[in-house]
Amino acid sequence: MISGIPSYKIILKSVLIGLAISFSSCEEVIEPDLSTAPPLVVIEGNISDQPEVHTVKVSQTIAFDQPNTFKGIKGARVTVYSSNNQTFAFNASTDGIYRSQRFRGIPGVRYTLEVVTGGKTYKASSVMPAAVRIDSVAFKELSFFGNSSIYPAVYYKDPPGIQNQYRFIVRLNGVLKADQVNEDRFSDGNPTSDIITLDDGVERGDKVDLEVQCIDRNVFKYYFAVSQVDGNGGPPVAPSNPESNIDNGALGIFSANTRAAYTITLK
Repeated sequence: MISGIPSYKIILKSVLIGLAISFSSCEEVIEPDLSTAPPLVVIEGNISDQPEVHTVKVSQTIAFDQPNTFKGIKGARVTVYSSNNQTFAFNASTDGIYRSQRFRGIPGVRYTLEVVTGGKTYKASSVMPAAVRIDSVAFKELSFFGNSSIYPAVYYKDPPGIQNQYRFIVRLNGVLKADQVNEDRFSDGNPTSDIITLDDGVERGDKVDLEVQCIDRNVFKYYFAVSQVDGNGGPPVAPSNPESNIDNGALGIFSANTRAAYTITLK
């Protein structure tokens, strides 16, 4: 399952505009033609610790004057190699969508993604962390400036002496509402409650589907950068492409992570 991928169309546009501004002190102002910027390869892949079919998406960025739709790349060769000497071939299901046979990822194993397309090879690696046991998922009421809202909260004990990173994906009544990450820099080894903030909170009768992932450091840094661009948790920062763990100039992210799913309804 993959979600929360940023709009590369919007981010790339902001970067190019920034380049134009940086040259504004020269005698001749350079205005890049955003509609003719060369497309870049975008790779989004995920391996989980669940016995399931895993997916890798291979696409390319689109011109800024075109509809913001998924432009899949067909004919790519997609393979995942593991540090315990396993090889997993991904086959095309539709243009740009590549799926594996059913298998379960193993914590502690390094998974390396290799995508060959357009005469170039792109690689990325991710080590699957150990799963952290979730004690409970509940609702918590918070007040801001006299207004109260109810939010989902995840309760767990962070393992001591280990750098841990978490990703929380929330769907409210089937609609994606939050995708946020956290780390244990200030909570290492302590009982922890992470509250997932939603724009309008949760109301009675709402069903919350929550996915909790334990992710490696590079994946955390990527999604944290995405949240900063989006303004989650504060004002947006100057847009830039999040640092990818995929080499050779591709955008996107490859993650090997544990995954647990929970469903709760506010009564």
